[in-house]
Amino acid sequence: MRRIASAPRENWQEKVEKVGLAWHSGQQPYWNEAAFYEFTAKEVEVLQAATNELEAMTLEAVQHIIDHRLYAQMAIPESAVPLIERSWETDPPALYGRFDFAYDGTHSPKLLEYNADTPTSLLEAAVVQWHWLQELFPQRDQFNSIHERLIALWKELTPHLPDGRIDFCSLDDVEDGITVAYLQDTAQQAGLAASCFPIAEVGWDGRTFVGADDRALGAVFKLYPWEWMVRDQFGKHLATASTLWIEPPWKMMLSNKGILPVLWKLFPRHPNLLEASFDGPGLMMSWVRKPLLGREGANVTMHQPGHEIQTGGSYGGEGFIYQELAPLKPFDGQFPVIGSWLIGHEEGNVAAGMGIRESATPITTNTSQFVPHLFG
Repeated sequence: MRRIASAPRENWQEKVEKVGLAWHSGQQPYWNEAAFYEFTAKEVEVLQAATNELEAMTLEAVQHIIDHRLYAQMAIPESAVPLIERSWETDPPALYGRFDFAYDGTHSPKLLEYNADTPTSLLEAAVVQWHWLQELFPQRDQFNSIHERLIALWKELTPHLPDGRIDFCSLDDVEDGITVAYLQDTAQQAGLAASCFPIAEVGWDGRTFVGADDRALGAVFKLYPWEWMVRDQFGKHLATASTLWIEPPWKMMLSNKGILPVLWKLFPRHPNLLEASFDGPGLMMSWVRKPLLGREGANVTMHQPGHEIQTGGSYGGEGFIYQELAPLKPFDGQFPVIGSWLIGHEEGNVAAGMGIRESATPITTNTSQFVPHLFG
C-alpha cells in the first residue's frame, strides 16, 4: 500500500461533474486526484475477506442484541423495538453499507465503525474513481464492482417492490442528494420506475405515507437515519403503515456505535476488531470515545497518555462507547480510512469495492478528501 503523487487531469472539475459529482470543491478540493493509493492484489484480498467475514459477524451481533434486549444500552427507544424485531424476522430488502477500516497494508484491517444505514461517498467510490482509472491507468485494476452489483441487486429486489417502483428521499443537502440521485440512476438502469424528492415532502394521509402528489409510497429508499425517523412527527405511524423502507429498521442497530462493544464481546481478540466497551476505557491506555449516534467524526475524543484530541458537535447526550485506539499510519502526512462497501447480504459475497478518505488529522471528519485507488 503506497500513496503516490499524481498530476490531476486537465479540466478535472468538468470531468467529475459530468459523471454526477456536483460538489467536488470547498475551501480545498473534496475530490483529490493529486495523489492516489496503490495496493497489491493480496492487500485487496485481505480487505475483501475481512469485509465478508465481518458482515456475517454483524448479523450474529444483531441477533445477540435482540436476544439480550440491549436496546436501552444503545439508546434505542422502546417504541422502536417492535419495528426493529418485525423487520428482522420478516427480512425485508436491504441494499448496502460501508465498513470503515484502519489499514496500512501491513497489519490486519481494524474496524473503526459500520455505516450501515446512511453511508455516503458512494458515487465517488462507484463511478468517479472508476472514470479516473479508465482515463489515466486503463491497464490497471480497481477494487470496484459497486455499480454493477447495485444494478444486479435492484433487479433481484424487483419482486419485493410494489408495482416495480422505488422512490428515493433524503435531506435537501448536496452530498445526500448526490448519493440518492446516483442510487435512483442504478435503480432505473435495473428497469425500475423511480423518483427522487426531499424527505420533507413525505406526508401522512391518515392511512399511509404519501408523496407531495398524494401518491401512496409503496417502497422508499431513505438516506435519513432511523434514529431520527422513529422520533419524528410521523414516527408513530411507521409500525402500521405498509410502506417498505430501505434500509430496513433493523439496520439502526448496526449503524449505532454500540455494535462495536457487542462485536468485541462476541468475538474477543478477533484480528479485525478493536477492543470496545460501553463502560469506560478500562485498562486501555490509548482509546477513542465515540457517541452512540455520532456522525461525521463529531464529539469524538482521542486519548493517548499525555495527549488528547477532541472534536466538537451536538452528539453525546445519548451516551458513548470506548474503543481501543488504532493509530492510523500517515502516508505523506495524510491519514487514510478505507471505506469498504457491502452490497446485499449474500453470505461470503458482500464485499463490492472501496473508497479512501484521508485527513490531515487522525480523526476523519466531513472535511476529509476522497482519493482514488488502483491495484495490479
